[in-house]
Amino acid sequence: MKDQLLELKMKALKELESVSERSDLEKLRQQYLGRKGLLALLLKKLTALPKEERPVIGKLANQVKEELHKQFQFVSDSLTAKAVESESAFDVTLPGRRIPLGHLHPITKTTEEICTIFSTLGFRVVEGPEVELDYYNFEALNMPKDHPARDIQDTFYVSDTVVLRTHTSPMQIRIMESQSPPVSIIAPGKVYRPDSDVSHTPMFHQVEGLLVDKGITFGDLKGTLTTFIHQIFAHDTKLRFRTGFFPFTEPSAEVDIQCVICKGAGCRTCSYTGWIEILGSGMVDPEVFKAVGYDPENVSGFAFGMGVERIAMLKSGLDDIRLFFENDIRFLQQF
Repeated sequence: MKDQLLELKMKALKELESVSERSDLEKLRQQYLGRKGLLALLLKKLTALPKEERPVIGKLANQVKEELHKQFQFVSDSLTAKAVESESAFDVTLPGRRIPLGHLHPITKTTEEICTIFSTLGFRVVEGPEVELDYYNFEALNMPKDHPARDIQDTFYVSDTVVLRTHTSPMQIRIMESQSPPVSIIAPGKVYRPDSDVSHTPMFHQVEGLLVDKGITFGDLKGTLTTFIHQIFAHDTKLRFRTGFFPFTEPSAEVDIQCVICKGAGCRTCSYTGWIEILGSGMVDPEVFKAVGYDPENVSGFAFGMGVERIAMLKSGLDDIRLFFENDIRFLQQF
C-alpha cells in the first residue's frame, strides 16, 4: 500500500504539471482528493492491513494528502496570477478607446437654428427673467385683470404680482422701455404653464420676435415669416396665414404649414387636415405702444411667437413632446 500511495502522489504531481485551465484543475482535484477520489478509495483499505502497519501507512497517507493539497493550491495561485497578468497586459501600439462625445440637446439645437436664421435677417437675440412681474407678463401686453389667460389654471403664480412667465413676450416691453425705435429683437427662453400631455409640458421653450420702425406693414410680417419657414423646414414648404386673435396684436394671424409628415394628405399629426399651426403673429396693438411711451401714429411693428418643441417635433417626426425631457440616452443619441 505504501507503494500505491507514492505512485498515486507521483501520478497526480505529473498531471498537475500540464494543467492550464481552472476547470481542468478542479476535475483533477476531485479525481484525487474528492470524497470519492482515488486517495479516499485507497484509504478505505487501511482496515485490511495488520494493526502494526496501520499507523505507518496512515501517517504516510496524511503526508501525501497534505502535499497534494499544497501543490493544487500552488497551481491554483499560478493560474490566477496568469489571468490577472493577461488582463492587465496591453499592446501600446493599439489605438486608444475613443471617449464618446456629448451632443447638444435637440431643443438647444433647434433654438440655435431659429436664432441663427433671424440673426441673419437683422434681429438681435435678447434674454430676460423667467420669474416675471405680472405687469410685464400681462398688463403691459394689453391683458387686463379679468383676462382669461390670467386664470390660475393657466398661470403659475408666485404671488399676486409675480408669476412664472407664460411667454417670452415680456421682453418686448422691457426692450421698448429701454430704447427708442427702431427695434428688432428675438427673445428665446423657457416659459411655464400648468399643462401636461403628449403635446404640452409645464415647462417649454418659446421664441418671441418684435420689429418696430416707421412704415412697417403686414407685408413685412408675411415676408419675414415666410423666409423663416422656408429656411427652418424646406424652400418648397407651403404655408398659409389665418385670422387669429392675440391681446397684444391687431390684426393677428396664425401661421400654418403643410404637414411635413403626410405632405398635406392628412394624418394623425395634423388631425387629418393637411395643415399644422406653427406660430402666432400680428401687428403690434397701439395699446402696447402706449404702455411703453411709443407714438402709434409715428411707428408701427409686428410681433410673433413660436414654440421650439413644436418645431423640433416636426423636424424630427416625433409625436410626443415628453420624449425631449425624459433624458433617455438612446433617444438623445439619435440627434
